[in-house]
Amino acid sequence: MASETVDAARMSIARGAIRRPVAVWLAILFCLLGGLWGLANVGRLEDPSFTLKTALVFVPYPGATAEEVEEEVADVIETALQQMRQLDRVQSKSMPGMAQITVEIDMRYGPDEIPQIWDEMRRRIGDVRGELPAGARAPIVNDDFGDVYGLFYAVTTQGLTPTEQRDLASLLRRGLVTVDGVAKVEVQGLIEEEITIAIDPARLAGLGLPPDQLIGVIASENQVFANGEVTADTARIALSVPQGYATVEGIETLRLGAAGEVGQATVFDIAAVSRHEVEQPSQIIRQNGVRAFTIGISALTDRNVVAVGQAVEARLAELGEQLPEGTELVPIYEQTKVVDEAVSSFLVGLLQSVVIVVGALMLTMGWRAGLVVGATLGLTVLATVFFMAVLGIEMERISLGALIIAMGMLVDNAIVIAEGMVIGMARGQTPEDAAAETESATSIPLLGATVIGIMAFSGIGLSPDATGEFLFSLFAVIGISLLLSWVLAVTVTPYLGKLLLKAPRDMSADPYRGLMYRAYRGILHGSLRARWLVMLVIVGITVASIMAFGQVKQAFFPASNTPLFYVQFQMPQGTDIHTTDRAMQRLEQIVMAEPDVVAVTTLVGRGASRFMLTYNPEQADPSYGQLIVRTRDALVIPELAARLNRELAMEFPHALVRTEELVFGPPAGAAVAVRFSGPDPLILRQLADEALKIYEAAGTIIEPRTDWRQRELRVVPIVDESRMRLTGATRQAIADTVQFGTSGLRVAALREGDAEVPIYLRLPEPQRDGIDRVQDLPVWSPGAGAYVPMSNMVTRMEVELAEALIHRRDRERTITAQGGKRPDLTADQAFRSVRAQIEAMELPPGYRMEWGGEFESSQQAQESLGKQLPLGFLVMLTISILMFNKVRQPLILWLVVPMSVTGMVLGLLASGMPFTFTALLGFLSLSGMLMKNAIVLVEEIDLRRASGAADYDAVVDGSVSRLRPVVLAAGTSIFGMLPLLPDAFFASMAVTIMGGLAFASVLTLLAVPVLYAILFRIRRPNAASAREIPSGATT
Repeated sequence: MASETVDAARMSIARGAIRRPVAVWLAILFCLLGGLWGLANVGRLEDPSFTLKTALVFVPYPGATAEEVEEEVADVIETALQQMRQLDRVQSKSMPGMAQITVEIDMRYGPDEIPQIWDEMRRRIGDVRGELPAGARAPIVNDDFGDVYGLFYAVTTQGLTPTEQRDLASLLRRGLVTVDGVAKVEVQGLIEEEITIAIDPARLAGLGLPPDQLIGVIASENQVFANGEVTADTARIALSVPQGYATVEGIETLRLGAAGEVGQATVFDIAAVSRHEVEQPSQIIRQNGVRAFTIGISALTDRNVVAVGQAVEARLAELGEQLPEGTELVPIYEQTKVVDEAVSSFLVGLLQSVVIVVGALMLTMGWRAGLVVGATLGLTVLATVFFMAVLGIEMERISLGALIIAMGMLVDNAIVIAEGMVIGMARGQTPEDAAAETESATSIPLLGATVIGIMAFSGIGLSPDATGEFLFSLFAVIGISLLLSWVLAVTVTPYLGKLLLKAPRDMSADPYRGLMYRAYRGILHGSLRARWLVMLVIVGITVASIMAFGQVKQAFFPASNTPLFYVQFQMPQGTDIHTTDRAMQRLEQIVMAEPDVVAVTTLVGRGASRFMLTYNPEQADPSYGQLIVRTRDALVIPELAARLNRELAMEFPHALVRTEELVFGPPAGAAVAVRFSGPDPLILRQLADEALKIYEAAGTIIEPRTDWRQRELRVVPIVDESRMRLTGATRQAIADTVQFGTSGLRVAALREGDAEVPIYLRLPEPQRDGIDRVQDLPVWSPGAGAYVPMSNMVTRMEVELAEALIHRRDRERTITAQGGKRPDLTADQAFRSVRAQIEAMELPPGYRMEWGGEFESSQQAQESLGKQLPLGFLVMLTISILMFNKVRQPLILWLVVPMSVTGMVLGLLASGMPFTFTALLGFLSLSGMLMKNAIVLVEEIDLRRASGAADYDAVVDGSVSRLRPVVLAAGTSIFGMLPLLPDAFFASMAVTIMGGLAFASVLTLLAVPVLYAILFRIRRPNAASAREIPSGATT
């Protein structure tokens, strides 16, 4: 066996590297120059890009109730879509006059397949177009719902007319859309205008003018007419009739009356024509209390966001000279600056980690060995950046975090080789022989341990859902960096060691004679003597830690460290948008008065453009408002948000007001949400009300609410069929008259450039004063050729309560009772406080309950992880068995890994941090590092036994020889995590690794030798030979 080792040493990679310095220097240059090129060219993002696999389908059905929309429109579209196997879920929201269907693609399909799925969805919707009711309009498919407008600005427009505002928006849009790398530009919040033709119905009745004539004249005069063409000599000349009017004055001059009669009248004679802001705008936007519109710019997916942002800023600077007086362009969110700051601060963190690690190594191993390991670490990081650029892996929070996570494992390979060389040279070997012997003995165990470390992350990185897509770069970067660290450790480290390392002057001294080694040797002797007691204590501590894990707070993804938060505001369903806006003006003044608030963007009627991936824009709703609040510092947000929650609830008793902090990672939904499904809306509401009472009684859930909202009032004119037939009128004529007497009857549109201004026929404003007036209006009767009072045909106006929002999920009516967590709790704690009571609710037959919100999101992520992790662990188990070609050695490794939970639990409990998804990543990294140390230690003991050492001596001496590498790797990793502690995203992970590694080192150095001795039944020699045991052969 010893001769085999010598042969292997002669043929080793390390010896080859030392003998080929040119090749090593080429590798070093490649890492340096490639790394610098990679830093200049690698894509930069704030968070990893993941695809929102969601599309919205809108089907307008004017005049229909929510129930009619549900039965006649939503059901038809859902039936067509449910046959698509690619879809995960179809949800619909039926409102008066509109169906909104939300389609989610199954997580197995990636970004490349999504366009084909949307095409198939469009075809299926097109196929059922004929099955929709006569009054329903063509479905509108919005499949770019997930586009992110990462450059998001507010343009204040004080003093501008609506037309000037629209021209300004067109100027900005045209200027920005031509910037290289810009994909789309979206404008929201422009002031909408309408033209009203206000006409007294008595005047119409007196003239006997049928409304059709007035509508016909206005509609036909503003068309684009087909050209005629005539040949003149050799040319073909077009003849085109221009439109009849292009202004309000043009409408006023239109003439009405019978052809050829003298008594014709102009529109001006019988009506007042005016152009003004719409009565019910779809959205109102303000920036710091000043009326504004927003402009969102999205970058092409394959472009560097920072470069695109700089190009957009340059173009905006050019366009700024053309902005009107008093107009200001205010950034709400600039992804490029956030990315630049995040990546720069993270690179500083990475550099700090490298410096800390190298500094710690120099102090403990001496400056020469520290420099060798530090140089290898630096080259590994630079080479990783090069491969990231080549493979198109962006530099963002997760991929940079992966480098820091891997830091401990990266440095471990080089430490083992450098340490082996130091010990070999201390025993009188040449640097080449020391390197060759160390590499031959440890390279294969290190490679196996490296692959095992990579495979620990495979379950997460290769998970097919959004979390897997979000964290793929973590797996990729850890895989690349760890493999590179092994390659460089067995090639560059031996060569640098030969150049820098020096043998100690006293060659005869035992390299393991130091105080630390002697103390550890004594502890190890004691542990092996009381092996069963030691194992009992370790198992007891592990069991206690697993039980204590229940006390650790749980969270899915941590809160963001971007200094933004939202204030969500919801008035009772059916509230007029102006009423909502007046309340929002009060709200924005309260929030702007806060000293820590820098800027406030107010949105009324709907949410903003999706300016970041985790932002979920609210669809059109006049009772909805939102503030996007920017603070001086993200650290003030939790306290400020909690105080606003308390104060605003009292200030606005009739509204639902809640603050919402930004979170990392895929959107997870409400903190607590329970869904009830069944056929009857009234029973569903009763069940949801019961759940809300449980929420309120628990005291752990704030802003309890349902997604069906309140029912709305509806006025229904009751038509007497027989009287209507006698007068010769029609239901259509009555409906047109109701529209004319209320919101206005749309008759045409005035074309202005790329915009259209709608034209409405309405009652004069003084006469629009209530429902009673509508019943007195005259209705045109085509049969009688005259106007007839509506009261002759409508017996009464009936007021009733009607559902305004009917939600369905997978074709079943579904109501969701949801709420937020109390600020001092995690979502999991709030969920657990009500779970038992909600699940104990009695449900009528045909009704069912299921959990949603953050619990469902984390469950789905864990289920997906549960499917992937076993595969990763199976590969890890297979590698560990193949490495040793035995069963007992791998068993030691797998018995030790669960024990590392103790350090993690102690760390999280001591720091008060929650166990987040990133903490789970930390635990996986921890298990990888622990396994690597255990593998090299077990391999060392095996080698010593194979070379003829006594079994007990092999266990003790092998463990002693691994003391410094294990302690160094753990210590450097713990110190390397320090720059991550201030980062909200990685703090819980850093604590997990720091606490876990501290305990894992003890496990490696005590539990592994003790388990080895137990499994191999190694006994301590008798007293005669129990003297201090000299150290055996080196690693």
